[in-house]
Amino acid sequence: MARVNSLQSPRFSGIRTFMRIDPREAEKTADVSILGVPFDTATSFRPGARFGPAALREASLILKPFCQVLEVDIFEHLSVADCGDVSTIPGYTAESLDAIRDDLLPYFASPTIPVILGGDHCITLAELRALHKVAGPVALLHFDAHSDTVPEYFGKPYNHGSPFYHAINEGLILPEKSIQIGIRGPLYSRHILDWPRERGLRIVSGDELHRRGCADVMAEALARIGDTPAFLTFDVDFLDAAYAPGTGTPEVEGFTTRQALDMVREAGRQVRFVGMDVVEVLPDRDPSGITALAGVSVIHAFLASLAWRRSRDLPVGRPQ
Repeated sequence: MARVNSLQSPRFSGIRTFMRIDPREAEKTADVSILGVPFDTATSFRPGARFGPAALREASLILKPFCQVLEVDIFEHLSVADCGDVSTIPGYTAESLDAIRDDLLPYFASPTIPVILGGDHCITLAELRALHKVAGPVALLHFDAHSDTVPEYFGKPYNHGSPFYHAINEGLILPEKSIQIGIRGPLYSRHILDWPRERGLRIVSGDELHRRGCADVMAEALARIGDTPAFLTFDVDFLDAAYAPGTGTPEVEGFTTRQALDMVREAGRQVRFVGMDVVEVLPDRDPSGITALAGVSVIHAFLASLAWRRSRDLPVGRPQ
């Protein structure tokens, strides 16, 4: 596939596409399509995640194609296109969810695997709605500090703390096949997580993950998902605030970047993912750029795991 050779052209030169992919590749059918969703109207605290896609693309310029952990070259086994950003309507959450869904639908309907750069976490609801139209309900692997299953905020249904309440209610995900990992921090009430648990969603708290260890929890997650097609959503506040200060609702007592990458790589090798996103990168709260770098490193781990599967003739993407 066409991309800029960073041994011949400095990384600070040229158009800021993901990993310096030639923008003309967007015109071709690719194994993976990178798409930005610059939207943060649904945030409840700090705004600014609308600039997340740009920050993630900027951070990705430093990435190289070969993954030493999995011993695989991403671009040797996958074609990847940066297809730009989808439509949003700042200030209008419900309307933006419809616009995002409609723009993403052709990608989910094709053999490509959409990899989405957020944006606040409300956008995942639009992604799952688009995916459901072509594939029905899927398993959800969700890394986050927050469950995001609150029914409403401020008397309104859509918020970055509510997407998975609606995803369960609308039948977009299979709760009995889905799992949330790393949920921690103070809650609005003792019973705030009762409803998703009663619907069959497995919620692994941050404390449980610390006590049991990542390998044990991932073994449970992989057994739960099994061979069901799945969607991976990664909120950067899964990471401890020390590793991801640039986010709208940071939490302490979290996890390292190394732990996150290990879990994503393991999941990517074992699960048939049909899409993924990284959300809640808020660059103006992190002048160092380490949050965006962590976010694109998660995507790199995901892409490397897809390439690893492809190198072993294992299926990737949505069953056709």
